[in-house]
Amino acid sequence: MRKALAAAAMAVMVTVTMAKAEDPYLWLEGVEDEKALDWVREQNKRSLDVLENDPRFKGLYDDALSVLTSDARLPYGEIHNGQVYNFWQDKTHIRGLWRRASVDSYRSGDPEWETLIDFDELAKSEDRNWIKGDIVCLSPEYRHCMVELSDGGKDAAYWREFDLETKSFVDGGFYLPEAKSWLAWRDENTLLVGTDWGEGSLTTSGYPREVRRWTRGGDADSAQSIMTVSVDDVWVFPIAEHDGDDAYEFALRGPSFFEREYNLVGADGALTKLPLPLNVDMQGVMDGRAIFLLREAWEHNSETYAQGSVVAYALDGGSVETVMNAAENQSIENVQLGKSNIVVQYLEDVVGKAARVSRDKNGRWKAKEIKLPDNGVVNIVSAGGGTDDAMISFESMTTPETLYYVTAKNKTEKIVETPPFYDATGVVVEQRFATSADGTKVPYFIMGQDAVLKQGNAPTVQYGYGGFLASILPSYYEDPSRPQHGALAGLMWVKRGGVLVLSNIRGGSEYGPRWHEAALKENRQRSFDDFIAISEDLIETGVTSPEKLGIIGRSNGGLLMGAMLTQRPDLYAAIDIGVPLFDMKRYNKLLAGASWMGEYGNPDIPEEWAYISEYSPYQNLKADAGYPKVLLYTSTKDDRVHPGHARKAAAKLADLGYDFYYYENIEGGHGGTANQDQLAYRTALEYIYFVRQLMGEAE
Repeated sequence: MRKALAAAAMAVMVTVTMAKAEDPYLWLEGVEDEKALDWVREQNKRSLDVLENDPRFKGLYDDALSVLTSDARLPYGEIHNGQVYNFWQDKTHIRGLWRRASVDSYRSGDPEWETLIDFDELAKSEDRNWIKGDIVCLSPEYRHCMVELSDGGKDAAYWREFDLETKSFVDGGFYLPEAKSWLAWRDENTLLVGTDWGEGSLTTSGYPREVRRWTRGGDADSAQSIMTVSVDDVWVFPIAEHDGDDAYEFALRGPSFFEREYNLVGADGALTKLPLPLNVDMQGVMDGRAIFLLREAWEHNSETYAQGSVVAYALDGGSVETVMNAAENQSIENVQLGKSNIVVQYLEDVVGKAARVSRDKNGRWKAKEIKLPDNGVVNIVSAGGGTDDAMISFESMTTPETLYYVTAKNKTEKIVETPPFYDATGVVVEQRFATSADGTKVPYFIMGQDAVLKQGNAPTVQYGYGGFLASILPSYYEDPSRPQHGALAGLMWVKRGGVLVLSNIRGGSEYGPRWHEAALKENRQRSFDDFIAISEDLIETGVTSPEKLGIIGRSNGGLLMGAMLTQRPDLYAAIDIGVPLFDMKRYNKLLAGASWMGEYGNPDIPEEWAYISEYSPYQNLKADAGYPKVLLYTSTKDDRVHPGHARKAAAKLADLGYDFYYYENIEGGHGGTANQDQLAYRTALEYIYFVRQLMGEAE
């Protein structure tokens, strides 16, 4: 045994030594290591001294702050038991308010708000850097809640019980210490919990591998175990669905990031695995039927149910009914259950639509379109909460958000609309298509002043993501807002003579699951080729030129930016790389990286590293390649995508002789910011970077 342990220790030492020899910047992966933080401070100072001192920076910052903290933003909320619940941040409430108003008050367009939690006051009184996370409440009464509080915006967080009747945290109530936890209310005295239960209780991805049923007053450590999954699975997730007087418990096993195995928990604790394919998402339970969105085709009882469709599975008996199919040019994006019917949000050639789907007494489901404005983005704000009424928003890149109340009979009434954050007179938005390397037609949206587009050769920023089933839509404002949203881009970039482009490349879900699958693993290059095709189309049609074309992406989009940097630096004069994946040789060993191998592949398998290595930006950086001066940003508190990716990219670029800008926020989690002020500051840094690179440095 002693020899075996010695051999194992030696193997670990050899592996670590080899890794350091292959990667001289490995020390920058020490998130809170003082040497690494000294490097971060030095890079921040060097870059911010330039960007902040540009005389145009303050105007950009003021513009961003005016949008992000405006009282005119729509107070989106969810209906629960006759109340509308909303989370709100502004200049006065930096950390935000959780509040509610009656449905009637909210529908009037002038809600009478009742504050439930003031997170600024909470942080001050407890001397903690609290950032609001999720809030999970027990339906339908909506009195018993669990509130997630993150220290600085990390994914790992604390959970505390809150009583909506007394509007206070419950003394001696349910409490979970800091961890990446998930929970669901079974009833007012029972939680289903997945958390860090101690040594060996997390998967290699860093998520819970055991779900327990925790009864009030009992010890969490001795709570009844419902399901434990393999350490090599991504996670196990608890679900409790309330259907009238019935409550259904599920344990969701995640073999990979996208795969889900649904297990129904019996009254005796026994698990029944539902006979569905792994690539499905459960949307809820209605009248004893579990509603699923199929990400892959399903053959069941001699019937085939189409990929991208919604089906109803009877939990007692196993019969299946098709709720809604998606056409070839459609993608079902969101499904929410009301009291007796379903509201579906979908795309049609990347244009937002919504429908209400009802079941007749013969088991036939029929969809009726909800009449909303066309050529924009449609979002279900709220559906359910004990009613068949819903709230749906509409917006476009030049049209501010409008909120509609939709009755059970599909009658729509406008509740409120946001005044414009800038004068969009003369600004146009067009949808165009580029042809990718394999002949696929790829859509994109282009936004600019009509005169600027007609003149051509304009400073242009192209945004892309292309992964994880995320559709890139022409939004006006979304919370938290991003630089590519119409309100910010219109005010900060387009009105200054710039052009904005949104890329609907493969890897997203603009055309359903097939659009995502087309760019998985060994086919990742298709996503990059699509983005390049749009860039080339912009140049060929005279919109811009390589000297005036910049690109922007974050997270998986940061990986996209890294691939563009190393594959086609000749196309771009500016590349904004946010909270990126960059070292794809080690990504699965850093924080939550192992959970994404279903998207990218496993670099530890030689056959899979062979195709990953072709595009991994970190390994493909080289001297004398003519890279533009990039902007890299990350967050020290990001416990999802490791800040070491951005740090090591910057360090390697420096050693190869390239100049760059670098910014690392000390807090903020994967979002990179912890409040609206920080977001305004970071957005201003991004746009002053583009102004300098594409419009010229200040005289």
